[in-house]
Amino acid sequence: MEDRYEIKGEEIVGREVKPSGNGGAHVTAPKDWVGADVKLVRTSPPTGDE
Repeated sequence: MEDRYEIKGEEIVGREVKPSGNGGAHVTAPKDWVGADVKLVRTSPPTGDE
């Protein structure tokens, strides 16, 4: 069963996590979000593909 979280916020975007460098990953955010506080929530299991 999945956990449920309630987060108050301003806007939501859906993005795919992409591999970056040696063992890291990144998600891009809209440019107008620069300087904002954000939270990242995984909504599906990792694929394991690298």
